[in-house]
Amino acid sequence: MLAPPCVHAVSRGNDESTCCSLILASVVFPSYNSSESGDDSLDGLSNRVPRCPLTPSLSPQKRTTSQSKTEPPLLRTDKRTIYTAGRPPWYNVTGTTFKEAFVIGLCGGSASGKTTVANKIIEALDVPWVVLLSMDSFYKVLNKEEQELAAKNEYNFDHPDAFDFELLVTVLRKLKKGKSIKVPVYDFTSHCRRKEWKTVYGANVVIFEGILAFANKELLKLLDMKVFVDTDSDIRLIRRLKRDISQRGRDISGIIKQYNKFVKPAFEQYIEPTVQSADIVVPRGGENFVALDLIVQHVHSQSALASAHQGQPLPKTLSVMESTPQVRGMHTIIRNKETNRDEFIFYSKRLMRLLIEHALSFLPLKPVSVETPQGGVYDGKRLSGKRITGVSILRAGETMEQALMAVCKDIRLGKILIQTNHDTGEPELHYLRLPKDISEDYVILMDSTVSTGAAALMAVRVLLDHDVAEDKIFLLSLLMAEMGVHSVAYAFPKVRIITTAVDKEVNDQFHIIPGIGEEVVFNRRHFDTTARAAGLHVVQKYAR
Repeated sequence: MLAPPCVHAVSRGNDESTCCSLILASVVFPSYNSSESGDDSLDGLSNRVPRCPLTPSLSPQKRTTSQSKTEPPLLRTDKRTIYTAGRPPWYNVTGTTFKEAFVIGLCGGSASGKTTVANKIIEALDVPWVVLLSMDSFYKVLNKEEQELAAKNEYNFDHPDAFDFELLVTVLRKLKKGKSIKVPVYDFTSHCRRKEWKTVYGANVVIFEGILAFANKELLKLLDMKVFVDTDSDIRLIRRLKRDISQRGRDISGIIKQYNKFVKPAFEQYIEPTVQSADIVVPRGGENFVALDLIVQHVHSQSALASAHQGQPLPKTLSVMESTPQVRGMHTIIRNKETNRDEFIFYSKRLMRLLIEHALSFLPLKPVSVETPQGGVYDGKRLSGKRITGVSILRAGETMEQALMAVCKDIRLGKILIQTNHDTGEPELHYLRLPKDISEDYVILMDSTVSTGAAALMAVRVLLDHDVAEDKIFLLSLLMAEMGVHSVAYAFPKVRIITTAVDKEVNDQFHIIPGIGEEVVFNRRHFDTTARAAGLHVVQKYAR
């Protein structure tokens, strides 16, 4: 892993010849993150905060973040919503995968603006999937005596002993390897962990923030870039007062008492000294465009997304059914907007069955000999594997299940509900149901159409996180756009991509041109329902 640039703010007072010196401009903006902050969500960006004029956008239509709380993990900005679940891998400029995730550590005092800085980095990075991990999720479980002290503001949540560093290091180490993990959900009202744990899927960029992010030697070894957010103590106290009064119903005297007894001394003893470990210091936090741009540029220099593949020859992992007159005739019928529903369903199902039959020819077979009724021996073939499982990307992928079941006897089915937000273009994972022991199976992943490949990327990532081998995944779709084919093939070069046709273009709404109709239109024609009713049906049926 390449080391990040070492940058020192003038406030550090260091003169190290081995590091470049840079005075970072500082502009303060609000943040309510703190040492015992229950709000590790990414809702802190206000419409009043101007967008950071940083590195140009790379791929705004396929980005999501992962966090560690039970509420829907959303980052709402003035332009889009970023949702979490799954992720595609990143690749370097040579096309090979990174062995480990790039981890950015954000440290600073209570209410210094760490979460806000994390938000700005995520926005400016503009990459498909980023994990945001908060140290606040890793407070230790308090015993009865400690619970009583916490209720009276007598427990020191800013001391290193308050955190479960052993669990934190284990979780971050797994994330660094790109694996999915489970993060505890801390209840800041009762000062204990909830029964449910939050599943966070791995990503190649992980942002880890916390007041003591640099206080543990094992943690420091896992951080590739260390950023210290340095904010004036008076500003941090004001933010803490505002948060605790408005969000936690605490009185001013209790807040001041806790601050003077625990927060301030802990900062001076345990947090402030760790600034010496930082590669970059962001004075006073906030809209420090110079510092944020430096961070983003460095991460981009370490990572290269699959963007240069567009316009290149179609990948070898793609198999397109032969465009016979029969196939073109069926495409003519189902692409025609004037085709009635009965004909659309009949010919689309017929085409789906041909697609399934075509796909099965790519499954590995082993030689087997059987005895015929006449007593002779026939040298044939049999599936080289335990079984086949079909997984549909809901809702349109469900239309292919009947054809699969008609061809494969006693096949198991799984479902993944991934819907595209039509305002943002972001894929959103809402529901997941996979058969047991799916890791042993060949998986036929089904969707009606693949345009950008965002939903397919997420679905494949989910399968990989359930230990399905990449070369055992077969992505099937009636129609694909070249963009989607390239995206899936570049991210997952061992996944077999199979379709009946590939169209060259997508429009500015990311619909395939000339296409067959976007997912909502396909669902309406196949299920005879309006777009709103279709969405409601899916949510009611699968999101229980």
